[in-house]
Amino acid sequence: MKFLSAVLLFFLVYSGSFGQGTLPESFLDGKSVVLISNSPQARPLLGWKNLAEEIHLGIVEAGGDPVAYYELEDVTLSEETQAGFADAFNKRLIGNIVIITRKSSGELLLHIAPYTHNKNMVPNSGIFSIQAENVMGLRENLASMGRNVRTKNLLVLDVPEFPAGEGSLAGGRSRFLDRNPLNLDVFKLGIPLSGASGESAFLSMYRYDLLGKSAAAIAAEQAAEKNGLEGIFKAKYPHQVEYLTDAKTEAELIRDRVQFVLMRVEGREADLRSSMGLPELESGDGSQIVVKYYIKFLVRNELYIGPVWDADPNWRVALGQFLENLKIK
Repeated sequence: MKFLSAVLLFFLVYSGSFGQGTLPESFLDGKSVVLISNSPQARPLLGWKNLAEEIHLGIVEAGGDPVAYYELEDVTLSEETQAGFADAFNKRLIGNIVIITRKSSGELLLHIAPYTHNKNMVPNSGIFSIQAENVMGLRENLASMGRNVRTKNLLVLDVPEFPAGEGSLAGGRSRFLDRNPLNLDVFKLGIPLSGASGESAFLSMYRYDLLGKSAAAIAAEQAAEKNGLEGIFKAKYPHQVEYLTDAKTEAELIRDRVQFVLMRVEGREADLRSSMGLPELESGDGSQIVVKYYIKFLVRNELYIGPVWDADPNWRVALGQFLENLKIK
């Protein structure tokens, strides 16, 4: 399958790139944004901002100009959120994306990618990578590389900055509609399985729980996910569906009469509501992690979240409620 081939290519590049090559020229002469994915199981316990503070000086000593730090999971919250951050990065003339992944073992992997200037953020090849057993080791590796290069980044920040991501999401808010789409009975609803969200999904592959996962493991997870989804859709959705295991362009989907795509986001409930332009919850814990489904109408690039807020910590409950609410006129 096309997607699994792309995943395999990604990990072949990933597995063969540690400690090889030289720092990208764009890294030594341009602004960088740093995205951090930090496993909560890693020890010693460090928050992602603490990790940024530990690594910042090493990135500067390597010759970089890190102007902003974000948590990777916040940037990849949804395709629309990712596009909003891309717009913000374009305005700041960002040239590079630095990704730091801290695995549950405590191992750190740092990738430097040229910024693509679109929602994909990073390409799926040609990415510089190094790894280290711990924070101190990564910092020392970066400082060592910096001694052998000449950087043009001279006026750099002494400490990391953590800009609020709120403004970056504004571009996607206006397209979230709190009602149901029309013509679901006419066109097929595409249901992407894990990792089949197109090129914009490559950035998510750097998450601490996904980086290094094999194509075979992803295929097995897709099969299990599909089995669970099929039961819910057979019981609650009377129209045509198509399960998407490959990354396809929107033009290809429309050609195949798939004009709607089911989208899934997961995050803190308050963050999800804010990103969709909804007011704060009047009651309840907005900090709980929930799953929310919505439908993307490809032809008009509109996002339908439904007339009722139906997010839930359990994805099966959230999906069942969302499909039930599609019946509301």
